[in-house]
Amino acid sequence: MAVAAALILAGGSFAAGRATASAGPSGAVQAAFTARSYAPGSLATLELSGGASSLTVRFYRAGAGHTGVMEGQPVVAERTFARPGTSLRLRLGSWPSGLYYAKVVTPSKGFWYAPFVLRPQHLGTSDVLVVLPTNTWQAYNFEGGDSWYEHSDVTHIDLARPFVDSGVPPHYHNYDRGFIRWLTLHDYEPDFISDDDLERLSSAATLARDYRLIVFSGHEEYATEHSYDLIQSYRNLGGHLAFLSANDFFYKVTKQGNTMTGRWRWRDLGRPEAALVGAQYIGWNEDRYANRPFRITGVRNAPWLFAGTGLHDGSTLGIYGIEIDARTPASPPGTKVLADIPNIFGPGRTAQMTYYSTGKGAEVFSAGVMNFGGSALWPTVNTMLENLWVKLTAT
Repeated sequence: MAVAAALILAGGSFAAGRATASAGPSGAVQAAFTARSYAPGSLATLELSGGASSLTVRFYRAGAGHTGVMEGQPVVAERTFARPGTSLRLRLGSWPSGLYYAKVVTPSKGFWYAPFVLRPQHLGTSDVLVVLPTNTWQAYNFEGGDSWYEHSDVTHIDLARPFVDSGVPPHYHNYDRGFIRWLTLHDYEPDFISDDDLERLSSAATLARDYRLIVFSGHEEYATEHSYDLIQSYRNLGGHLAFLSANDFFYKVTKQGNTMTGRWRWRDLGRPEAALVGAQYIGWNEDRYANRPFRITGVRNAPWLFAGTGLHDGSTLGIYGIEIDARTPASPPGTKVLADIPNIFGPGRTAQMTYYSTGKGAEVFSAGVMNFGGSALWPTVNTMLENLWVKLTAT
């Protein structure tokens, strides 16, 4: 869908580019939006570094096609800027809510992607809300050495940095892209928000009124206290939740402006994530444990999930792992195991797919492995997600 948009140029000069921990296009201009999300029709600020005599900006909607590394079709005509400055002010169109990105192309310095979430014009445009893991994307970003996964002494994360791998969020290909493409192929138009937007929402009652289902589609590892309280209260009011990755709501963080500070394990603060998610983090593959198939064990616990898949107890599904969750004593009463990967990371370290419901009518699904949402286009997983979507939006 082509949509016209105004592109407004701000003046200035290029700042020196930062050193990166992994290679993008050699000498490329780096680009990043100053906010993780924007409203339709708003002005977005794109910060630049690296220096170029001219550049072209093209907008894409992620998941909308097969153009570019993040997959998408152009939503605006390209615009070329001669002698650009340190930032561009770009008027966004009134596009559907979703994950978008600007592709910044230079004649001699390659290209860079700058993703952002386009939130809905107002809450409740859809009855499903998808929260993208923008906190985690930046926590794993090795740009400038500022990552919790490169240097143990890092305590603050700059949320406005360009992503190091040509601008693509870390692990996007394996954890996020499949589900975003799945939504497009099924003509689903949920509302999308960033972690920042979730932090700004004040009322669980409003969430419960506007949304039947909230989906955490990727690796939602980092949550502020407000976000944790909000989602827990939404669940307590009968709101449905789907966690399509693993290691969700694991660390408490604080945020001020474009800085995220942490980390503190929620379970050490008396709030184990299993009490919300249904399962919680057990471990990671330590670069030595291979991914393995799920073994289906609990069709009777959620027959609706497996309808039309041909799966039965004893069947196997996919190839999964990376990081895993499992049910614990802190899981809500009645939490059922639907499938497992026995001893995937050694004796007693088993991945579990779980489901529970509450007396208030809430239903909560947790995939229990890192890459389940990323496998959304696999035929059997596609059917399971269709079943999950129908079930958790029906009541």
